[in-house]
Amino acid sequence: MTDPNPKPAEDEAPLPEGASPEEMMAAEIRQLKDQLLRALAEAENTRRRAQKEREDTSKYAVANFAKEMLAVADNFSRAVEAIPAEARKSEPTKNLIAGIEATERQLQVTLERFGIKKLTPLGEVFDPNFHRVMLEMEDTDQPPGTIVQVLQPGYVIHDRLLREALVAVAKGAAPSPKVDKSA
Repeated sequence: MTDPNPKPAEDEAPLPEGASPEEMMAAEIRQLKDQLLRALAEAENTRRRAQKEREDTSKYAVANFAKEMLAVADNFSRAVEAIPAEARKSEPTKNLIAGIEATERQLQVTLERFGIKKLTPLGEVFDPNFHRVMLEMEDTDQPPGTIVQVLQPGYVIHDRLLREALVAVAKGAAPSPKVDKSA
């Protein structure tokens, strides 16, 4: 049984008291169209959110594994840096260094294939979104806040920070002592 005087929707103008059945049907049709359009928009928004979540999940699924692999990459660099200069001259040591460096390069290429890029911000201006200051250095050649040493490289995965770079920045120049010229 239908109500002869249906109540108007909240966003719809009320029908006059003596509205004809055609006017009442037209009002109901408008109301149903509005509900349908809202339901379709909500379904489309839900579909887009789910698609974005799927993309993010596939994009960043390797993040935890990648963080663990960064320690391996760091250790390759440390291994090469730890070899004394005089030991680098012997043929067996040269071959060992070449092997470690080749493995390190291969690891970096593999990381990059999965969207993981190394940050080496030497000479750049400090950015707290990507760098962590570990120390300040007196350096008259660089403006204050410029990165003068990278203690540990940072990494990003696609557009997200995976690990911040640990850096040393140039400190503002020490004020020069005032000399009394009247003496």
